[in-house]
Order: sequence, then C-alpha cells, then structure tokens
Amino acid sequence: MNMIKTTLAGFALALAGSTAALATDVTILTPYISSIPTNEMAQSFKAEGEKRGWDVTIIDTRNDFGQLASRMEDTVNAKTDAIVLISTDPAQVGDQVAMAAEAGIPVISLDGSKNENVDVNITSNNFELGTQLSKALFEAMGGKGNIVKFYHSAHPGVHQRELGLDATLKDYPDIKVIADHFVKVPGPVDDGRIAMENILRQYGDQIDGVWAAFDDPGIGAELATESELPDSKLIIMGIDGNAQAIDMIKSCTHYKGTFRQDFPGMATAGAEQLEKILDGGAADSDEIYVPAVLITPESLGVTCP
Repeated sequence: MNMIKTTLAGFALALAGSTAALATDVTILTPYISSIPTNEMAQSFKAEGEKRGWDVTIIDTRNDFGQLASRMEDTVNAKTDAIVLISTDPAQVGDQVAMAAEAGIPVISLDGSKNENVDVNITSNNFELGTQLSKALFEAMGGKGNIVKFYHSAHPGVHQRELGLDATLKDYPDIKVIADHFVKVPGPVDDGRIAMENILRQYGDQIDGVWAAFDDPGIGAELATESELPDSKLIIMGIDGNAQAIDMIKSCTHYKGTFRQDFPGMATAGAEQLEKILDGGAADSDEIYVPAVLITPESLGVTCP
C-alpha cells in the first residue's frame, strides 16, 4: 500500500511539473510604463493573460529604446512564448521584431503600428482621433483664433494625431498655430506645465485654444493657465480620457474635452487575438481599431457658467 501511495505521489508531482513546463510565458515590453494609459493597458493585459493561465511579465525601459531593443533580444533568447509591445512603433526595434519572427515567437502590438513581423496591432484610429480633436476644438473656438500645439512625434499613434491636426487645419484657414512644444516623456505633465508657463508669458491673451495630442501635457497647460492667466477664455482639449483631465472637465476649468480611448478594451482584444495565435490560428486582421468617445462637461452632466 505504501508503495502504491509513493507511486501515486510521484505521478502527481510529475504531472504538476509537466503542467508547469507547459505554462505560456508572455512578455510585455514598453518604454512608457510611467504613462497612465500605457500602464493601464499593461495591467489590463496582464489580468487578461492571467485569466487564461499565462505567466505575464512586464518589462519597462523608461523611455530608453536602446535598452528596449536589448531587453527584447534577451526575451527572445529566453524563448518566451509571445511578446506584446505597448505604445511602441515596432520599426524602432525592427531587428529585434524580425529576430522574434525568425524564432517563431508571435509579436502583437497595443497602441502601436503595423509591421510585417507583427501579427496584429490593436489601437484607436489615431489619425481620425487627431481630426476629431481638431474639429471639436476649432468649433468650440468658433472656427477662428490661435492655438498652442503639444505633440510627441516619437510615439507612432500620437504622431498620427498630429497628422490629423495638419489635415484639419487646411479646412480652417482662420485657425493659426502660434506656438508648439515637443513634450518630454517621462514627466509630460510637468513638461507641459513649464512649457505653457513660458508660452503664456510670451503670448498671453492671444491664445484661444490648446491642442494636446494626449491629456498629460494638456493637464500641465491647465495648471499653468490657472497659475499664470486664470481669467483667460482659452479652451484646452486632449485625448486619452485621463482621470485628472476628466476631473478638470467636470470642474469647469479651461479643459473642455477629451477623447477617451478604451485601453482596457485594447488589452482585451489583444489577449483574444493572441489566444487565437497561440492556439495555432491567425489574428482576425493585421490591425484592429477600438472606438473612442468624446467626454465634455455636457456628457458628464455638468452645466458650466
């Protein structure tokens, strides 16, 4: 009897070891975990992966793309089962993405861009977001006036929004960009605040609107405006649906609108697509868009004076 028990115990341990060996290792790589939207996507994807029994690891390289390339090489050499790039243009780590493809490791992208070696990119239609933001801001300004532009071309999606602004400006000849600022990341809120303080000191009441390619610098611009020129009638709008931006909109500040991207929805869609790929299938498409919605005081049920 003792021998039977010992044999059964050994079998159970062997089975447990076999199950552990079969666990799916998924590695998330991003240079922007300090960004609230990026972190939301990473944590949401991790939760979705864990629901599926995956072991999900998050690697952040703090805005260092050289380090991102190096850590991705390490990840490929460690033979992870799948790689998820978040808020990254795969072309910026093109050699490493190709290396993963050669090793048979699927790569998906959240809030990035398409690439021949990436199975699927899950994102918003960022060009359309840029045009929607621009039209909403310009119409709120009455179709004329001067704007300040906050942008960050290093991020593929954010750059598409900038291109959407450029396209929309052609339809609004009475809107002029009188100042712009490339936002530094990490620290986009503080960078936006410092830049806006300097811009306000230079242009003051000449500014009618602030176009923020993402909410963080728009929040900084609002903080600067409250400090430097609180009675200004300028209008600030951005993209992402950042909780602090929404609070500012609800509080009837200069911040009047943000387009909320569905970051948890992107993570869910990404996990669903990766599950299909890991099961031996293919993604539904090489790029999948998740819709966004405009948040304003009116949509929040607030009447501002």
